[in-house]
Amino acid sequence: MDTRPYQQFLSLADTLHFGRSSELCHVSPSTLSRTIRQLETQLGVTLFERDNRSVRLTHEGRLFQRYARDALEQWDVFRHSLMAESRELSGEISIYCSVTASYSFLYELLSEFRQRHPRIELKLHTGDPASAVSRVLSGEEDMSITARPETLPAQLAFKPIATSPLLFIAPRTMPEWLAGLTATTDAASWGSIPMILSESGLARERTDAWFRQLGVKPRIYAQVAGNEAIVSMVGLGFGVGVVPQIVVDNSPLAERIQALEVEPALTPYEVGLCVTEKKLRNPLVKALWSQIR
Repeated sequence: MDTRPYQQFLSLADTLHFGRSSELCHVSPSTLSRTIRQLETQLGVTLFERDNRSVRLTHEGRLFQRYARDALEQWDVFRHSLMAESRELSGEISIYCSVTASYSFLYELLSEFRQRHPRIELKLHTGDPASAVSRVLSGEEDMSITARPETLPAQLAFKPIATSPLLFIAPRTMPEWLAGLTATTDAASWGSIPMILSESGLARERTDAWFRQLGVKPRIYAQVAGNEAIVSMVGLGFGVGVVPQIVVDNSPLAERIQALEVEPALTPYEVGLCVTEKKLRNPLVKALWSQIR
């Protein structure tokens, strides 16, 4: 079964850029364009609206995007189930996590797995942890290492790996504006402290809730993607940040910052492996999932 037309279509549907998709699929732009035209001819509909400046999915294109993803997933499940019958799994699994999670958990998670299943190729993508759940739900990744969201979507399975406190951090060398900060600092003082926070995600949600409980609107100095960037900016003395302790433990800048005692303390992170229930039918994904005890 030749799945390349579906794969090329899905790549273009994700990037909406013929040049980038042709590079990702290792084909020429003319080959990619010909594949899309052939699909449109077979289906009798237009999948993309395109001009010299932009590429957009049509309504029919969005419907076919869902069909193509489901078709490829079912094909993979069937193909890998045949491999499972022969007790030799091969193929690839994509995993998404933050840079810190890759330091903290991947070696222990994957070292034994690689020995048991040497023919399974692991593709690791790193980035903002706030994107981890959405990338799994959209089908961009097979699984992710992420913090358990406050409300777990019904189609997701989550298996915990570790727990990490969520910390307020400040520069090690206390600037003048931070010198008097303590766990019992009054609300008015907290309202004047420059904060460096995640743009989105669980840490941001819990920090916003903490300030609401205090009855204070935070003074946001910067909103950034990625906890590592928060540690860097705090270490440079730009403000106070909120990050999981595992980020501090693995940061090369840990000596430049300090954890602050605050009341009430923020609820800890529960970090684990996240995957859709549908993906667990894939023998490759199930093999990795089953290894976590």
